[in-house]
Amino acid sequence: MRQGISPSMRTAALGTLTLIALLGALCALLRGDRSTPAPGPTPLAATSLQVYFSEPEGPAAGTLRGGPDAVLAQAIDQAAYSVDVAVYNFDLWSIRDALLRAAERGVAVRLVTDSDNLLEQEVQELAAGGVDVLGDRRESLMHHKFVVIDRAEVFAGSMNLTVDSAYHGDNNLLHLRSSQVAEDFTHEFEEMFVDDRFGELSLRDTPYPRVSVDGVNVEVLFAPDDGVARRLIELVRGAQRRVEVMAYAFTSDGLAEALIERDAAGVEVRVVVEASQADSAGAEYERLLRDGLDIRLDGNPGDMHHKVVIIDGASVWTGSYNFTRSAEEYNDEGVLIIHSPALAERYMAEFERVYAAAAP
Repeated sequence: MRQGISPSMRTAALGTLTLIALLGALCALLRGDRSTPAPGPTPLAATSLQVYFSEPEGPAAGTLRGGPDAVLAQAIDQAAYSVDVAVYNFDLWSIRDALLRAAERGVAVRLVTDSDNLLEQEVQELAAGGVDVLGDRRESLMHHKFVVIDRAEVFAGSMNLTVDSAYHGDNNLLHLRSSQVAEDFTHEFEEMFVDDRFGELSLRDTPYPRVSVDGVNVEVLFAPDDGVARRLIELVRGAQRRVEVMAYAFTSDGLAEALIERDAAGVEVRVVVEASQADSAGAEYERLLRDGLDIRLDGNPGDMHHKVVIIDGASVWTGSYNFTRSAEEYNDEGVLIIHSPALAERYMAEFERVYAAAAP
């Protein structure tokens, strides 16, 4: 397990990864959609853009089988050249086993995690099995939740690679097949893994901040370098009909003000927040309640862990980014904005489920 990176290692890694990028691109062209969907929610029609949700009240929660992790494990089992994982916390046996199988067959497997979680048994087992593991070694959080496979596809969203996230909390896992989106996330990964740049040392240099995936416009942003809060507030202020929010942690004054402004303008605003975070320092729950917004405390005994905003039933904001100052200024975070009514419909169904179970 590594705690630092030497110049020789960096040079070797860059050379190897250049070859992997070329081979991965060829692999992506040749393989097409070769998988049978794992058990779980019915996917969207477009094969390049799928979303999966945890189902804390579904049958998978009792068996710890067939959740969103099953889809990810299957994709890892099909990896030909590389798997890069950046995740805050990791204790999910299914993904551990898939990564170890990949390493055993010669796939380059790398993991970046928050140093506070380096001693998790599953992380230690990955390191012992030949996976190169790096911790961030700093106070702020390496809070990402993404996986890049063969530099051709990306899994990202709110889900840590933990049993709680996949089976007990409310989470979303988005799957995109796009070499450009994969390059964005690979670039972010290597900024940490190769260049040893975390948090405030991150550079604003995302290769493809706006991408078309099967005709769907996608925006890719990383914090703290891409002005994420500014873009979020801009989106909310542009809402014409409705805004739905699912927030684990919500202390952003700017977002609260934008929601209050839209509500006053006649836009329908509905918010569900994680109950355990509603009275934390700086939380916006009481303020929004006093201003008459439709805001509820979630009803899941586990964590309502989404970080989702849906605009006008047409655009979806998701990722690892909580609506907090720490996410904006200090942590390593990722956000995807997908402008797709079809995808928004899936997220709206999840919102309605969470909203119906929440306390008014």
